[in-house]
Amino acid sequence: MELRPGITKRSGWSFLSEKEKINRPKITRELLLRIGSYLKPYWKQMLLVVATILMSSVLSIMPAVLTGRIIDEGLIGRDLNLLVRLLLISLAVTLGANLIGVLESYLNTWIGQHITYDMRNSMYRHLQSMPHQFFTTNHPGEIITRMTSDISGVQQLITGTLTGILSNIITLGVSLVAMYQKNWILATISIIIVPFFTLPTKRVGKARWSLTREAQARNDEVNGILNETLSVSGQLLVKLFNREEAEITRYEVANHQMIRLNIRERMAGRWFRVILGTFASIGPMLIYLVGGLLIIRYGSDLSVGDITVLVALLSRMYSPVNSLMGIQVDWIRSMALFTRIFEYFDLPVDIASDQNAVVPHSAQGNINFSHVDFAYEPDRPILRDVSFSLESGKSIAIVGPSGSGKSTISNLIPRLYDVSKGSITFDGIDVRKLDLGWLRQNVAIVTQETYLFNGTIRDNLLYAKPMAMEDELVSACIKANIYDFISKQPIGFDTLVGNRGLKLSGGEKQRISIARALLKDPAVLIFDEATSSLDSISEQLIQKAIDPLISTRTSIIIAHRLSTILAADEILVMKEGRIAERGTHTDLLEAGGGYTELYETQFSGALEPRE
Repeated sequence: MELRPGITKRSGWSFLSEKEKINRPKITRELLLRIGSYLKPYWKQMLLVVATILMSSVLSIMPAVLTGRIIDEGLIGRDLNLLVRLLLISLAVTLGANLIGVLESYLNTWIGQHITYDMRNSMYRHLQSMPHQFFTTNHPGEIITRMTSDISGVQQLITGTLTGILSNIITLGVSLVAMYQKNWILATISIIIVPFFTLPTKRVGKARWSLTREAQARNDEVNGILNETLSVSGQLLVKLFNREEAEITRYEVANHQMIRLNIRERMAGRWFRVILGTFASIGPMLIYLVGGLLIIRYGSDLSVGDITVLVALLSRMYSPVNSLMGIQVDWIRSMALFTRIFEYFDLPVDIASDQNAVVPHSAQGNINFSHVDFAYEPDRPILRDVSFSLESGKSIAIVGPSGSGKSTISNLIPRLYDVSKGSITFDGIDVRKLDLGWLRQNVAIVTQETYLFNGTIRDNLLYAKPMAMEDELVSACIKANIYDFISKQPIGFDTLVGNRGLKLSGGEKQRISIARALLKDPAVLIFDEATSSLDSISEQLIQKAIDPLISTRTSIIIAHRLSTILAADEILVMKEGRIAERGTHTDLLEAGGGYTELYETQFSGALEPRE
C-alpha cells in the first residue's frame, strides 16, 4: 500500500493513513493456516528439522554442564586424567552439535527454497491467468517486486523465523531444566528479569510493521523507475528529450527515500536491545551474589563449579530470550510480506474458460458483434451499440480517428477484455462460452508495436508454433514477404534480432510478426495499425504481404492510412465509439460523409482504388 501525499513521517502508526489503519493486515488464524498450507507438503522434512534442533540444543548445553565438573573435579580436584577426558568429551559434544547444526541449516535452506519455488510457480501461473487490463493498470515494477523480492523474503520466515522460534524455545527449555537441577533458588532468581525483556516489544513491532509497508512501497517505486527508464523504449525517450539528469534525480530521490526507510526499519527496536543487554548482565551478578551468600553465610553445598555452570546456562537462556524478542519483530515483517503476496493471489481471474466451455472441432471464422457496449472504466464508454457481421473468408476494414474504438474491437474478439453489454459470437457461439485457449489459438493479431524476444528469428517464429518444421517456417515467411531478407542473412533463421528486435528495421520486424501470426494458421487474422509507423517502402512491402492474405482468410484491418484498407470487402467508419458509416470504398466516397473527408485529407485524389 502506498502512502498518500502529505502524510507526516513520525513514529509508530503515524506512517499510515486512516484508510491504511483500517485495512492494515491482521495476523489471523486464517492467515496462519494459509501460510501453513505451503509448509504441509514438507511436513516430514519439518519433523526432521525439529529433531535436529532438539539434538543440537541438548548437545549445545552439554559443554556448559561439563564446565562444573572440569572446575570442581579436574582443576580444584587436581585430576589431570579426568580433566583431559572431560575436555575431550566437551570437544566431541561441541563438534557433534555443530555437525547437526549444519544438517539443520541444509534442511532449512532446502525447505525454504522449495516453498519459494512453489510460491513463484503459483504466482507466475496466477499472473498469466490475469486479464490484460491487470497489466495495463498495474505498475510493472510492483508486479516484479511481488514476484521477486516479496517471495524471496518468505524464505527468511522459513529458514530464520520459524526454525529460530523452535530452536530458541527448545534451547530455553533445556537450559531451564538444567538450571533447576543444579539449584532452584538460583535458577528462579536468574529468570526473574526475563519479563522485562518483553515490555517494549509490542510498540517496536507496530513501528516496524508500518516502516516495512512504506519501505516496500518505495521499493516498488524504485523498480518502476528502473523498468521505465532502462527499457529500450524508455531509454530512447529519455535520450531524445534530454531527460537523463531529470531521471537520475528522480531515481536518486526515490532511492534515498527507500534507503532511509530501510535503515529506519532495520534500526527499529535496536534502542531497546541496549536495555535488554543491561538486564542480561544483572543476572550473572545476582547468581554470584546469592550463590556467595548461600555458600558463605548458610553453608550451602554449592560448589564453584555449580555457580559457574549456572552462569553459563544463564547466558544460554538469555540468548534465546533476546532472539525471540527480535524474532517477534521479524515475524511481523514476514506477515507483512505474506499479506502483500496473498493480495495478488486473491485477485480474481475475471476472464477465464467456463467449466463447460465449448471446444469446436474446427473454426470457420464467422464473427458477429451484436449491440456491443464496452468501457474500460464505467464512466468512460468506448464502444456504443456496435453491431456488424464478418463472414468466413471475407475481410472488413475499420477506420476512424484516434480514440474512436477501433483497436478495442480487435481486443474484444480474443477476449483480452469482455464486453460490458451485448455479445460477440465466433461461428455462432458466444466467445464467453468458448474455451479461451481454443479461441485465442484461432485469432491472430498483428499490432502496430511489434514485440520480438531477444533471440533468433527462428525463436520468435517458433513462439507461435514450437514444433513447426523448416518448410512451415519458409512458407509463412514467403507469405509475409520476409523470406528473401532472411535467406540473405549469413545464418538465416538463426540470425539474432537483438533486444525487442532492435537489430531489424521496423518493416522487417513487422513482416516477421506477420509470419509468426500465420504459423498459428488462425481462422481470423487481425491487422491493428500494422503499417501506421512505417515508411512508404516498408508499408508497400507489408501491403504486398497483407493483400493476398485478406483475400484467402477471414481478416480485419484496422488503420489510419486508407491506403491499407482499399482491398477490404467492407469498410466500417468509427466515430466516438459508434459505427458512423459502412460500405465499400466506392460507396463511401459517393456518400460524401466522414470517410470522404478522411480520404480527401490523406490523398487529395492522388490514390485510386485498386482493382
